[in-house]
Amino acid sequence: MPIPLKVGHIDLSFHDASAHEVERILKENGHVIESDTGPHEEMFKRLGRAEIDILVSAWLPASHDVYLSPIEADVTKITVLYEPYCIWGVPDYVPREIAGVADLLRPLALSRMDRLIQGINPGAGISRFSKAIVEAYGLGQAGYHFETGTEADCFDRFEDAYARREWLIIPLWHPQYLHHRYDIRALEEPRGLLGGRDKATLVIRNDALGRIAPTALERLSGLYLGNARVSALDDELHLAS
Repeated sequence: MPIPLKVGHIDLSFHDASAHEVERILKENGHVIESDTGPHEEMFKRLGRAEIDILVSAWLPASHDVYLSPIEADVTKITVLYEPYCIWGVPDYVPREIAGVADLLRPLALSRMDRLIQGINPGAGISRFSKAIVEAYGLGQAGYHFETGTEADCFDRFEDAYARREWLIIPLWHPQYLHHRYDIRALEEPRGLLGGRDKATLVIRNDALGRIAPTALERLSGLYLGNARVSALDDELHLAS
């Protein structure tokens, strides 16, 4: 029996969505797959310790380079699956006069906006970026505060608030299933603290490359999903769960 390929991804749903596509190609080419998930930094550590062979995926350079760079010589970058970027978003019904992060300090925003900015786990790039934004723009002085939490803490809170037409800020990214369901407007952030556009890169340990069927490696090398497709796949997984 062939040695299973260990495919890992960060335990967020949109990473699960893209990992499904990678695993499908491997299975179609005869590979047995063992899946593994965990927090951001931990998955890169597992990749470095050869506890996983493949990581779907590293957001480079802004979000995950700090985790990949210590082990970069041990892996090969295979393809860019999509091009993610982080945002601070507001529901589409929030007036367009609130166009940027700086506008959160204007009277219009202060009259209605929820001061809690609910994020996901602390290892995520968006969590690091959000903490920096609160400090750089002096938002804390007006009562805004960023908190880490689970996916459910962040996403369910947004959906509940949207249903009640409440004003709130969601620290989010493209691709993500909420974009497939709602119109979320990105706030302008001219200081570049959200990291810009990354490349979601499929990486494979060098010592595992020889165990991957050439046809599978060729298909993976040409795989591109794009942000809209990953958002849709993410939404499909949530509807099926």
